[in-house]
Amino acid sequence: MNAAFDAPHFQNDEAARKYLEKLLWPEGTVCPHCGVIDHAYKTKRPGVFRCAEAECRKDFTVTMKTVMERSKIGLHKWLQAFHLMCSSKKGISAHQLHRTLGIGYEAAWFMCHRIREAMRDGGLSPLGGEGKIVEADETYFGKAETLHVSKWRYGRPYTKKGHAWNNRPIVSVLERGGNVRSFHMAVVTKQQVQDIVKANVAKESRLHTDESNLYKGADQAFASHETVRHSAKEYARGDVNTNSVEGYFSIFKRGMKGVYQHCDEKHLHRYLAEFDFRYNHRSKLGFTDGDRAALAVKNAAGKRLTYEGRH
Repeated sequence: MNAAFDAPHFQNDEAARKYLEKLLWPEGTVCPHCGVIDHAYKTKRPGVFRCAEAECRKDFTVTMKTVMERSKIGLHKWLQAFHLMCSSKKGISAHQLHRTLGIGYEAAWFMCHRIREAMRDGGLSPLGGEGKIVEADETYFGKAETLHVSKWRYGRPYTKKGHAWNNRPIVSVLERGGNVRSFHMAVVTKQQVQDIVKANVAKESRLHTDESNLYKGADQAFASHETVRHSAKEYARGDVNTNSVEGYFSIFKRGMKGVYQHCDEKHLHRYLAEFDFRYNHRSKLGFTDGDRAALAVKNAAGKRLTYEGRH
């Protein structure tokens, strides 16, 4: 096991539980039933608290109403999994996790998706701002499970270099030097793309895109809309480029092809949340592997993910 796992909370459940209580309850115990802070007492069962509010009086643990709730996997293994997924730039497969942690493959697969759910930000504040640059671009990854054909093509499929083209579209907006936000869309239309860009980019920003028609007409929504012509082999003109968002797409695709290899379309949004999270807390912004793992664990509070039957 890596030397990074020498810390006590990676070695046994008791230390892991105390670490979680300190991390998730910095101001004292928080009852997940009524929300009261620091008004509970310990029961005879290890790690179980009882709310002291007369109207509540319910038992709870630090993992209740988190992605770790009701899991039979040891808490120290959960913390190891959080650290591994947050420290691997292109991700870590469920097979690798099941071998490293010594747990079943299905348990590792489910654990990975729960951690991705914890990584999901859900932030609604717009990216960019006055004097800042936001890049927007779209990419396509993996074959769509449901073919979508425009009514204007009279049922004919999209083609590229003679091959049918119906991949899964992804749209990302990225603040240069800051955060990225990605969206999987069933169908890419000009209206949908512009709605996403307008909702997630501050109007005071400078918007940089390629020459795609999807972004034409966005000029009036932002301080400026500048483009580069990739079809003419123009990739930068002064500070006008989309290199940052294309670099993000490169990391995402390398991880999906080289590590995960297969992803059902219904799960794609969680993989995007995973890559967004690591990019938004990258080393260049001052975050360490431990910082990312701690933030992911904090984000696990208030989130649940359940699947019925076998995946």
